[in-house]
Amino acid sequence: MVEDHPLFREGLRLLLDGEAELEVVGVAGTGAAGIDIAAELQPDVVVMDLQLPDLHGLEASRQILATSPHVLILVLTMFDDDDSVFAAMRAGARGYVLKGADQADIVRAVEAVGRGDVIFGPGVADRLLGFFAARQASRHHEAFPELTPREHEVLDLIAAGLSNDVIARRLLLSAKTVRNHISNVFTKLQVTDRAEAIVRARRAGLGDGR
Repeated sequence: MVEDHPLFREGLRLLLDGEAELEVVGVAGTGAAGIDIAAELQPDVVVMDLQLPDLHGLEASRQILATSPHVLILVLTMFDDDDSVFAAMRAGARGYVLKGADQADIVRAVEAVGRGDVIFGPGVADRLLGFFAARQASRHHEAFPELTPREHEVLDLIAAGLSNDVIARRLLLSAKTVRNHISNVFTKLQVTDRAEAIVRARRAGLGDGR
Protein backbone atom coordinates (compact mmCIF):
# COMPACT_ATOMS: atom_id res chain seq x y z
CA MET A 1 0.00 0.00 0.00
CA VAL A 2 1.28 3.45 -0.91
CA GLU A 3 -0.80 6.05 0.93
CA ASP A 4 0.33 9.22 2.69
CA HIS A 5 -2.64 9.83 5.00
CA PRO A 6 -1.95 7.88 8.23
CA LEU A 7 -5.58 7.40 9.30
CA PHE A 8 -6.76 6.24 5.89
CA ARG A 9 -3.65 4.08 5.48
CA GLU A 10 -4.22 2.32 8.80
CA GLY A 11 -7.92 1.83 8.13
CA LEU A 12 -7.19 0.36 4.72
CA ARG A 13 -4.52 -1.93 6.14
CA LEU A 14 -6.93 -3.26 8.76
CA LEU A 15 -9.65 -3.72 6.12
CA LEU A 16 -7.45 -5.71 3.76
CA ASP A 17 -5.65 -7.69 6.45
CA GLY A 18 -9.05 -8.72 7.75
CA GLU A 19 -9.73 -10.64 4.54
CA ALA A 20 -8.72 -14.29 4.54
CA GLU A 21 -7.38 -14.17 0.98
CA LEU A 22 -5.40 -10.95 1.42
CA GLU A 23 -2.23 -10.00 3.28
CA VAL A 24 -0.70 -6.55 3.46
CA VAL A 25 3.05 -7.19 3.23
CA GLY A 26 4.24 -3.59 3.15
CA VAL A 27 3.08 -0.04 3.71
CA ALA A 28 4.62 3.19 2.44
CA GLY A 29 3.76 6.84 2.95
CA THR A 30 5.67 8.26 -0.02
CA GLY A 31 6.16 7.34 -3.64
CA ALA A 32 9.90 6.75 -3.23
CA ALA A 33 9.33 4.44 -0.28
CA GLY A 34 6.65 2.60 -2.25
CA ILE A 35 9.09 2.01 -5.11
CA ASP A 36 11.72 0.64 -2.72
CA ILE A 37 9.30 -1.61 -0.84
CA ALA A 38 7.78 -2.97 -4.04
CA ALA A 39 11.26 -3.80 -5.38
CA GLU A 40 12.18 -5.55 -2.14
CA LEU A 41 8.97 -7.45 -1.38
CA GLN A 42 7.63 -8.06 -4.92
CA PRO A 43 3.94 -7.95 -3.95
CA ASP A 44 1.20 -9.26 -6.21
CA VAL A 45 -0.69 -5.95 -6.04
CA VAL A 46 0.25 -2.40 -5.15
CA VAL A 47 -2.62 -0.19 -3.98
CA MET A 48 -1.46 3.25 -5.07
CA ASP A 49 -2.66 6.71 -4.10
CA LEU A 50 -2.09 9.45 -6.66
CA GLN A 51 -1.42 12.51 -4.51
CA LEU A 52 1.80 11.77 -2.63
CA PRO A 53 4.16 14.23 -0.91
CA ASP A 54 7.26 13.52 -3.00
CA LEU A 55 6.20 12.35 -6.48
CA HIS A 56 2.95 11.58 -8.23
CA GLY A 57 1.51 8.12 -7.73
CA LEU A 58 1.51 7.49 -11.47
CA GLU A 59 5.24 8.18 -11.70
CA ALA A 60 5.77 5.81 -8.77
CA SER A 61 3.66 3.23 -10.62
CA ARG A 62 5.72 3.63 -13.79
CA GLN A 63 8.96 3.12 -11.88
CA ILE A 64 7.60 0.04 -10.11
CA LEU A 65 6.45 -1.49 -13.38
CA ALA A 66 9.74 -0.66 -15.09
CA THR A 67 11.63 -2.94 -12.70
CA SER A 68 8.82 -5.34 -11.77
CA PRO A 69 6.40 -5.59 -14.71
CA HIS A 70 4.55 -8.50 -13.10
CA VAL A 71 3.35 -6.30 -10.22
CA LEU A 72 -0.28 -5.22 -10.65
CA ILE A 73 -1.25 -1.64 -9.80
CA LEU A 74 -4.62 -0.62 -8.35
CA VAL A 75 -5.11 3.13 -8.07
CA LEU A 76 -7.15 4.17 -5.04
CA THR A 77 -7.71 7.91 -5.05
CA MET A 78 -10.18 10.74 -4.55
CA PHE A 79 -9.65 12.07 -8.09
CA ASP A 80 -12.35 11.03 -10.56
CA ASP A 81 -11.58 13.38 -13.46
CA ASP A 82 -11.07 11.96 -16.95
CA ASP A 83 -7.43 13.08 -17.14
CA SER A 84 -6.48 11.15 -14.00
CA VAL A 85 -8.34 8.01 -15.05
CA PHE A 86 -6.78 7.85 -18.52
CA ALA A 87 -3.34 8.81 -17.24
CA ALA A 88 -3.56 5.86 -14.84
CA MET A 89 -4.47 3.53 -17.67
CA ARG A 90 -1.55 4.80 -19.75
CA ALA A 91 0.78 4.32 -16.78
CA GLY A 92 -0.18 0.65 -16.61
CA ALA A 93 -2.71 0.59 -13.76
CA ARG A 94 -5.03 -2.43 -13.86
CA GLY A 95 -7.73 -0.82 -11.74
CA TYR A 96 -9.03 2.54 -10.61
CA VAL A 97 -11.27 2.93 -7.56
CA LEU A 98 -12.35 6.02 -5.66
CA LYS A 99 -11.70 6.39 -1.95
CA GLY A 100 -15.39 7.04 -1.38
CA ALA A 101 -16.27 3.53 -2.59
CA ASP A 102 -17.81 0.99 -0.23
CA GLN A 103 -15.30 -1.10 1.69
CA ALA A 104 -16.61 -4.22 -0.01
CA ASP A 105 -15.99 -2.65 -3.43
CA ILE A 106 -12.41 -1.82 -2.49
CA VAL A 107 -11.77 -5.38 -1.31
CA ARG A 108 -13.30 -6.80 -4.49
CA ALA A 109 -11.15 -4.49 -6.59
CA VAL A 110 -7.94 -5.65 -4.88
CA GLU A 111 -8.95 -9.28 -5.32
CA ALA A 112 -9.93 -8.75 -8.96
CA VAL A 113 -6.68 -6.99 -9.86
CA GLY A 114 -4.78 -9.75 -8.05
CA ARG A 115 -6.46 -12.27 -10.37
CA GLY A 116 -5.28 -10.27 -13.37
CA ASP A 117 -8.59 -8.59 -14.11
CA VAL A 118 -8.99 -4.95 -15.09
CA ILE A 119 -11.51 -3.22 -12.86
CA PHE A 120 -12.95 0.24 -12.36
CA GLY A 121 -15.18 1.40 -9.53
CA PRO A 122 -18.84 2.10 -10.39
CA GLY A 123 -18.44 5.88 -10.62
CA VAL A 124 -15.28 5.57 -12.71
CA ALA A 125 -16.86 2.99 -15.01
CA ASP A 126 -19.78 5.35 -15.64
CA ARG A 127 -17.36 8.12 -16.59
CA LEU A 128 -15.50 5.82 -18.99
CA LEU A 129 -18.70 4.67 -20.65
CA GLY A 130 -19.89 8.25 -20.98
CA PHE A 131 -16.54 9.33 -22.41
CA PHE A 132 -16.46 6.62 -25.07
CA ALA A 133 -20.13 7.13 -25.92
CA ALA A 134 -19.46 10.83 -26.46
CA ARG A 135 -16.38 10.04 -28.55
CA GLN A 136 -18.39 7.60 -30.65
CA ALA A 137 -21.18 10.10 -31.21
CA SER A 138 -18.67 12.80 -32.08
CA ARG A 139 -16.88 10.50 -34.52
CA HIS A 140 -20.14 9.62 -36.22
CA HIS A 141 -21.17 13.26 -36.48
CA GLU A 142 -17.81 14.22 -37.98
CA ALA A 143 -18.16 11.45 -40.56
CA PHE A 144 -21.58 12.57 -41.81
CA PRO A 145 -22.29 16.09 -40.53
CA GLU A 146 -25.20 16.45 -42.94
CA LEU A 147 -27.22 13.81 -41.08
CA THR A 148 -29.45 14.52 -38.10
CA PRO A 149 -28.79 12.62 -34.85
CA ARG A 150 -31.75 10.32 -35.59
CA GLU A 151 -30.49 9.68 -39.11
CA HIS A 152 -27.10 8.79 -37.64
CA GLU A 153 -28.81 6.25 -35.39
CA VAL A 154 -30.68 4.73 -38.32
CA LEU A 155 -27.56 4.57 -40.47
CA ASP A 156 -25.60 2.96 -37.63
CA LEU A 157 -28.26 0.25 -37.29
CA ILE A 158 -28.41 -0.27 -41.06
CA ALA A 159 -24.63 -0.75 -41.06
CA ALA A 160 -25.03 -3.27 -38.24
CA GLY A 161 -27.19 -5.34 -40.59
CA LEU A 162 -30.55 -4.75 -38.93
CA SER A 163 -33.77 -4.83 -40.94
CA ASN A 164 -36.24 -1.94 -41.07
CA ASP A 165 -38.64 -3.76 -38.75
CA VAL A 166 -35.93 -4.37 -36.16
CA ILE A 167 -34.76 -0.75 -36.41
CA ALA A 168 -38.34 0.42 -35.90
CA ARG A 169 -38.67 -1.68 -32.74
CA ARG A 170 -35.24 -0.65 -31.47
CA LEU A 171 -35.94 3.08 -31.88
CA LEU A 172 -39.64 2.87 -31.02
CA LEU A 173 -40.58 4.30 -34.41
CA SER A 174 -43.17 3.32 -36.99
CA ALA A 175 -42.01 1.41 -40.05
CA LYS A 176 -43.02 4.36 -42.22
CA THR A 177 -40.90 6.77 -40.18
CA VAL A 178 -37.91 4.46 -40.49
CA ARG A 179 -38.37 4.28 -44.26
CA ASN A 180 -38.51 8.07 -44.41
CA HIS A 181 -35.27 8.36 -42.41
CA ILE A 182 -33.58 5.83 -44.67
CA SER A 183 -34.72 7.72 -47.76
CA ASN A 184 -33.29 10.93 -46.30
CA VAL A 185 -30.01 9.19 -45.50
CA PHE A 186 -29.70 7.84 -49.04
CA THR A 187 -30.38 11.30 -50.47
CA LYS A 188 -27.92 13.09 -48.21
CA LEU A 189 -25.16 10.52 -48.73
CA GLN A 190 -25.93 10.36 -52.46
CA VAL A 191 -26.15 6.56 -52.48
CA THR A 192 -28.60 4.52 -54.51
CA ASP A 193 -29.27 1.54 -52.27
CA ARG A 194 -28.82 -0.05 -48.86
CA ALA A 195 -25.64 -1.93 -49.79
CA GLU A 196 -23.88 1.26 -50.85
CA ALA A 197 -25.01 3.02 -47.66
CA ILE A 198 -23.64 0.15 -45.57
CA VAL A 199 -20.26 0.36 -47.30
CA ARG A 200 -20.05 4.13 -46.70
CA ALA A 201 -21.12 3.74 -43.07
CA ARG A 202 -18.70 0.95 -42.24
CA ARG A 203 -15.80 2.81 -43.78
CA ALA A 204 -16.64 5.63 -41.37
CA GLY A 205 -16.64 3.26 -38.39
CA LEU A 206 -20.39 2.81 -37.99
CA GLY A 207 -22.10 -0.52 -37.64
CA ASP A 208 -21.73 -1.22 -33.92
CA GLY A 209 -25.40 -0.49 -33.23
CA ARG A 210 -26.22 -4.04 -32.23
